[in-house]
Amino acid sequence: MAKSFNNQDAKGCAEQYNDNAVMQARPFGTFEGRQMIESFWQGIIDQGFRDVEYTNVEWRKFDDTSFILTSKWTMNKAFGVVHRELWRIEADGKARLIEDEFEVQGER
Repeated sequence: MAKSFNNQDAKGCAEQYNDNAVMQARPFGTFEGRQMIESFWQGIIDQGFRDVEYTNVEWRKFDDTSFILTSKWTMNKAFGVVHRELWRIEADGKARLIEDEFEVQGER
C-alpha cells in the first residue's frame, strides 16, 4: 500500500483492497468498494500528499487467513494513526484489505 501511494499510484493503492472493502478515513468519511477507495486516494495524491511512512507497526493474527495491522504514520503534509487494517489472504493467494480505519491527527 505505502509503495503504491509513494509512487503516486491511486489505482495501485486501490488494488490492495478487496472489491467490497470498507475504508473509514477520519475525518473524511467512509468509502465502500474499490472504485470509491481509488477516487479517495487519487484526490489525496492530487492535493500533493506523498511520502507516507508507517512506524510502531504491530501485526496481530485475527484468524487463520487474516491479520490486523495497527501503526502510526507520517507523510509530507500530515500525520496520524492506523486504528485497524484487516488484511485477508484471498483465494488467489494475495493479501488484500477488507477493512481500513485510519485517522489524520494533524498537519505538518
